[in-house]
Amino acid sequence: MKVYKTNEIKNISLLGSKGSGKTTLAEAMLYECGVINRCGTVENGNTVCDYFPVEKEYGYSVFSTVFYAEFNNKKLNVIDCPGMDDFVGNAITALNVTDCGVIVVNSQYGVEVGTQNIYRTASKINKPIIFALNKMDAENVDYDNVVNQLKEAFGNKVIPIQFPTQTGAGFNSVVDVLIMKQLTWGPQGGAPTVSDIAPEYLDKAQEMNQALVEMAAENDETLMDKFFEQGALTEDEMREGIRKGLIDRSICPVFCVSALKDMGVRRMMEFLGNVVPFVNEVPAPKNTAGEEVKPDANGPLSLYFFKTTVEPHIGEVSYFKVMSGTLHAGQDLNNQNRGSKERMAQISAVCGQIKTPVNEIEAGDIGAAVKLKDVRTGNTLNDKGVDWTFDFIKYPAPKYQRAIRPENESEIEKLGAILNRMHEEDPTWVIEQSKELKQTIVSGQGEFHLRTLKWRIENNEKLKIVYEEPKIPYRETITKAARADYRHKKQSGGSGQFGEVHLIVEPYKEGMPEPDTYKFGNQEFKMNVRDKQEIPLEWGGKLIIYNCIVGGAIDARFIPAIVKGIMDRMTEGPLTGSYARDVRVCIYDGKMHPVDSNEISFRLAARHAFSDAFKNANPKVLEPIYDVEVLMPSECMGDVMSDLQGRRAIIMGMEEASGLQKINAKVPLKEMSSYSTALSSITGGRASFTMKFASYELVPGDVQTKLLQEYEASKAEEE
Repeated sequence: MKVYKTNEIKNISLLGSKGSGKTTLAEAMLYECGVINRCGTVENGNTVCDYFPVEKEYGYSVFSTVFYAEFNNKKLNVIDCPGMDDFVGNAITALNVTDCGVIVVNSQYGVEVGTQNIYRTASKINKPIIFALNKMDAENVDYDNVVNQLKEAFGNKVIPIQFPTQTGAGFNSVVDVLIMKQLTWGPQGGAPTVSDIAPEYLDKAQEMNQALVEMAAENDETLMDKFFEQGALTEDEMREGIRKGLIDRSICPVFCVSALKDMGVRRMMEFLGNVVPFVNEVPAPKNTAGEEVKPDANGPLSLYFFKTTVEPHIGEVSYFKVMSGTLHAGQDLNNQNRGSKERMAQISAVCGQIKTPVNEIEAGDIGAAVKLKDVRTGNTLNDKGVDWTFDFIKYPAPKYQRAIRPENESEIEKLGAILNRMHEEDPTWVIEQSKELKQTIVSGQGEFHLRTLKWRIENNEKLKIVYEEPKIPYRETITKAARADYRHKKQSGGSGQFGEVHLIVEPYKEGMPEPDTYKFGNQEFKMNVRDKQEIPLEWGGKLIIYNCIVGGAIDARFIPAIVKGIMDRMTEGPLTGSYARDVRVCIYDGKMHPVDSNEISFRLAARHAFSDAFKNANPKVLEPIYDVEVLMPSECMGDVMSDLQGRRAIIMGMEEASGLQKINAKVPLKEMSSYSTALSSITGGRASFTMKFASYELVPGDVQTKLLQEYEASKAEEE
């Protein structure tokens, strides 16, 4: 295979909503380039891009797939990304390591929620976008309406390059207003017949060409001057203007295709090859030190590893982008993240599951290596004397959680190793060993996302697992002051145990005055503060402890043990066993024994005294509340709203967002457990949501009663 130079390489992401036809379009692109001699289909499970067993089982893309297309002496590296919102991590990764995104739009549905989400992601990282209107041969396609939807959602930067002469089953011709020709295909698609534009389409073509010329001219002062002087630009000048417009994201070209019939695909690829900027023409990425790293083939060698997979019949495959320099097979490099050395024994160009060995790869290109010993996703490998690292990929917060355990508890360590490896393959699978919940929590982007994980563990790793409802990280606090005392006394021969602690608890708030006098019934308690400890709690909130003991009732050496006893109950609250927070404690009296008192005695006494006082201080359970944002088509608004209200949601606002409806709400985490699945069912998969922790709030009285009863029952079972 030819070694492509940096100025001959283009990196492109293939994006779009579920069902838009990306994988079919990828097949047509590969066919047009001669990589394959026959197009596979998703239904038959024989496409280049969907080759993993889980993808064939479920019939949808799960992983992004890297492939290259050699076209007109240029190399197009394309990453075909899954369309389901559950696998958005793949699209985010791809956009970060490529220089342009092609968003495939299902012309039957127009702008979907997924289309908006992908475009928003591309905008955040300043990546240019091209739209491919696919399935122009489907029924009920309204081309003008789809273009209007695009403009309404993404602005006037959207500019059609083509329009169809007809849509539906008769689709076989488009008018291309960049080259001002009509392209017509036979039943088998492929290479079109190029002819002059038919008279009935000429006026529309000239009007659209003029709009394209004006937009292209806006991106270059020289072209603008020429346009004002002559009123027109040559085709090459228009390409140059569009290229500059793509680089600064001021233009979004629109193409018409039928991927299944291979109509319009070759023309779109010509545009990708001739107009889309090369890797050395786009803004350079920055390393973690904030330095620009240009794709210079003669610069210092640095590789960024953006993807790891375990592939059938191959094993672990690590995908990388050459950020700078030229990589040679057999080269030794330093892993900047892990402090280890790595030999790049064999490097390959990638086309799906086909890996073609190459001797060198230049800056800006994408390649793969097999069975590296110590490389993880996100690592940087450098040549000697280079200390760069890269950290430019930011993933969204998880939206769906399950507790996970093996059916056979003896295989818990094996499961842990598998989960860590799965996280390497897909960083949006987040694994947490929760000390608080006493569960292993696996989080992802949705129910399908975690279902896929389960399928792979059970079918590829032959380990049966169980998903369970994760426990909710409730918090406990108090709402009034209360006092209690407790004497721990134990005598069983020899030295015994004795400790007595008197304390007062009250709710803590920032800025409250120091403790002075408390009154309970007819008794008044005057506090003489001798010492104060302020303990920020790792789970949020604070614990403030005052030593108010006078007269030597408890020796100072036992105070740390008393604090430990209080912390025991803060970490396992008296009501539900959840973490407690925002409590102020005054230790004001007690008793000790000259022989039998020791640390364990006072720790146990403090634990019981604090628990009794806590229960008398009108305790409350707090639950985590999340800010939830739902994006959906307007016709789904009523059903989504009704479902949210059934989840104890407080609706904070509603608004229109680029042709879609958006609801902002505050929802208890307990009610969000199955929301991903429910929302997909309610809207037919046409909605998406994000959630972010907001605060802890009091649970309703009936919910608290139920939680307390469940906790008491569980403690009774343990005894």
